[in-house]
Amino acid sequence: MSETLTRELVRRLPKAELHVHLDGCLRPETMLDLAREANVSLPATDPDTLARAMLVRNARSLEDYLERYVYTVALMQTPAALERIAYEFVLDVARENVRYVEVRYCPALHTNAMSLTRAVEAPLAGLERAMKETQCRASLIVCGLRTLSPRVSEDLARAATDYREAGVVAFDLAGAEHGHPAEDHASAFRYAAAHGLHCTCHAGEGEGAESVREALHTCGAERIGHGTRLLEDPELEAEVIERRIPLEVCLTSNVHTHTVSDLGEHPVRRYFDRGCVITLNTDGRLMDGVTLTDEYWQAHDTFGFTRAEIDRLILNGFESAFLPEDERTALVASVRAELEAIR
Repeated sequence: MSETLTRELVRRLPKAELHVHLDGCLRPETMLDLAREANVSLPATDPDTLARAMLVRNARSLEDYLERYVYTVALMQTPAALERIAYEFVLDVARENVRYVEVRYCPALHTNAMSLTRAVEAPLAGLERAMKETQCRASLIVCGLRTLSPRVSEDLARAATDYREAGVVAFDLAGAEHGHPAEDHASAFRYAAAHGLHCTCHAGEGEGAESVREALHTCGAERIGHGTRLLEDPELEAEVIERRIPLEVCLTSNVHTHTVSDLGEHPVRRYFDRGCVITLNTDGRLMDGVTLTDEYWQAHDTFGFTRAEIDRLILNGFESAFLPEDERTALVASVRAELEAIR
């Protein structure tokens, strides 16, 4: 297999994305349309300037980074807006040959003028419409938030399980880690798992390795969102490697949230070389100003990932998807053959 890599070749490769937030992926043009309809003020009035304003490069912490989401969430308060944003999101990722995506969001933030049920159904409708027009398959992950009441997380877990046959594949816990332990929301994870949903959990981003331990041992997470600070606990790192727990790595986002001081300090190379199951993801395409192609190119350009290693990262994404085993196996086989054919 040729070791020659270009950004265009990386774009052409089939890819999966497992960690991306719907409210971090709005088109600036769509934001302006929705702002006019909802009479919401935004930091700019033209798409290019708005895109720059939403880009988070000067955040001091994860909490500071998350403040940008106030603007997007304010525009996602109707079923029509949620459906449009989900639809456009899939169209956008399909353009860079993303073949499978799990997009996540917290429906509880979108219930000012609609029920929780409608807040789940609307983006599912958008994903379904887009899948008919692209080669990209899309699933939904419902997020609880650490900063909301555990009771809200329980309501979200129940709502998510009601739609496990309609495109919802997992339950997640997101939001500021510091001072908001995942164990407070453990009952929501237990309910989701008991009713057939997979579980992932943001951990090791705003807090250290103990947060990852809590996500795994207390909440039963099958994947870890970020996991950047896992290396602070070598014993836990060894467990993650042995159990083949996938890490949903978001390189650029980790720089923007100051989880790492700069890209070259990211432990992704260490984790990969030690046998961690690494998947690459964008986190928030609008806030981080990246595509999945960009993240794979960074892995090559900054960390020296070869074409063979890039292929392994890609396959990790598909192999870690929250899909029924037979569907996942067929998808992996198809992608493996396509990777072999692309030089």
